[in-house]
Amino acid sequence: MSGNRFTRLLATHLKDCRSLYTFVIALFLMGIIFGAIVVNSLPYETKTDLFHYLQQFFGELSHGQIADPQLLFRESLLNDLQYIGLIWILGLSVIGLPIIFILVFVKGMVLGFTVGFLVSQMGINGFLTALVSVFPQNLLLIPCDLFISVVAVVCSLKIIRQLLIKTRREPLFPQIISYALLLLISGCIVAFASGYEAYISPALIRLFIS
Repeated sequence: MSGNRFTRLLATHLKDCRSLYTFVIALFLMGIIFGAIVVNSLPYETKTDLFHYLQQFFGELSHGQIADPQLLFRESLLNDLQYIGLIWILGLSVIGLPIIFILVFVKGMVLGFTVGFLVSQMGINGFLTALVSVFPQNLLLIPCDLFISVVAVVCSLKIIRQLLIKTRREPLFPQIISYALLLLISGCIVAFASGYEAYISPALIRLFIS
């Protein structure tokens, strides 16, 4: 019963926020494209230095000299939680709206740069490395990030309407509780993605660099 209710609420949310999702997804894709363009615009010396660091990392990985998976998990989880937590906090402010859109664009740009650099420097091996080290966890992280971004924008718009436009006021506390619950659900998804990145991804990368 609760599952059917959740499905209905999710379907209603997607329908009501369809235009906002379209805009956020387009902004994210623009970031990916821009990140890939930046790779091609880098000076040769910068590309060489970055590739040298990448080779060092792969060398340490192939010899099992990278950090403990538990440490990698904590660092990955902390970084991802900080990102969605920042977006969540911005959703509670009036001035956070443009910053949320900037963060979405930057997230796409980082992803586009990472994949673009691996492919440009390593060819098919770079693509396969990205396929096992970047794509799987992002299949969870990207929808989660876009979802929390849209929810944060909706929350910020509600606050703007109630505080500035003086529309009919609705109790904010129940809305904030629901908003916090969505953050908790997103945090669980992020934890699962961080587990893959820390425990599974390094082992798969070794298959393409050994």
